[in-house]
Amino acid sequence: MIVRISGEGQYRLPDADADRLNELDNRAVASVEAGDETDFGELWAQMLALVETDGEAIADDELVPSDVILPPRDSSFAEAAGEFTGEGLIPD
Repeated sequence: MIVRISGEGQYRLPDADADRLNELDNRAVASVEAGDETDFGELWAQMLALVETDGEAIADDELVPSDVILPPRDSSFAEAAGEFTGEGLIPD
């Protein structure tokens, strides 16, 4: 799975981590819907860390379509409310 963090770059995430990222995404959607900014912040940090630690950075000169595009790292909770809705960033 190719994951882009907006404004930063792309990562090749092992298939084994796709389910974990999807689970975190679904929980983040639930946090946003519940208005729980603290829980969302923790889940968002876990999502970014998973991509960065388990993913392999793709060189800037390599053109690869992204399967998932995560919002910028510094997205506010209000901005996240517009992104983390319904099926989330990673549709089931």
